[in-house]
Amino acid sequence: MQIHVYQTPELAAEAAATLIASEILAKPNAVIGLPTGSSPVETYRRLARMNRDGVVDFSKVTTFNLDEYVGLKGDHPQSYRRFMNENLFDHVNIDKENTHVPCGIGDVEANAVAYEEAIAAAGGIDLQFMGIGRNGHIGFNEPADAYTDVTGIIELTPSTIDANKRFFDSADDVPRKAISMGVGTIMRARKTLLIATGSDKAEAIRTLVKGPVSPKLPASALRMHANAVIILDAAAASLLD
Repeated sequence: MQIHVYQTPELAAEAAATLIASEILAKPNAVIGLPTGSSPVETYRRLARMNRDGVVDFSKVTTFNLDEYVGLKGDHPQSYRRFMNENLFDHVNIDKENTHVPCGIGDVEANAVAYEEAIAAAGGIDLQFMGIGRNGHIGFNEPADAYTDVTGIIELTPSTIDANKRFFDSADDVPRKAISMGVGTIMRARKTLLIATGSDKAEAIRTLVKGPVSPKLPASALRMHANAVIILDAAAASLLD
C-alpha cells in the first residue's frame, strides 16, 4: 500500500486526478470505478479541466459508480446519478451510455445482481477510486462482522446518516438503505485509489493504516490489495506520526 501525503486538499486532488488521467492515457478504454461525496469533488474539477485542455480523453472510458441510495430516482437532487452528471459527466467528453450508477428503485436486489454482472462483462474495473467514511466505510459498506463480497443492499448506520444529513433538509429525509458494490467487488479492481482530506477523516485513516485488518473498519481490507494507493492531505494524515 502506497501512502502519499500533500499539504493541502487541492494538492491531494491534483495528485488523484493525475493518477486517474495516467490510467486513461495508458488505456484509453479503461474501466474506472467512481465515488460520490465531498472527497472527490476537487478531483473531478481537475479531471474536467484536463479534458477541456486536451490532456485526457474520456470518449472510450467506461465508469461504474460505487453506490446509490435506495428509493431515489436518478433525477432526484440528492441521487448519485445526478451528482455524477453535475460534477463530472456533464463536463467531459464521456458517452453517458458508458456510465453506470447502481439503480436504487424497482427490484433493487435484481439490480444489484445485474450491476455485478455488468462489471464482469466490462472486463472488471481497472482503477477503483473512492473516499472513506468517518467510520471507515468504503462505498456504503458499513462496519460489520464480515466483509461484503458483491454488490448488494446495505442498511446505513446512524453515523453515516448523520454525516449525510447535510445534503438533505433533515436527517429524516436521508434514505436508510443503499445499493453498493461489495468490499469484494472493490478488492477485485486491478488498482485502488483512496483519497481522504480533512481532520474529520484522521481517525479513520489512522485505524486503516495502523489498526487491525477487520470488517469493523471496511477500508482496512485495502491493506491486503496488491496495488492500493492512498492520497491524503496533511490534516487527514495528522494521526499517522
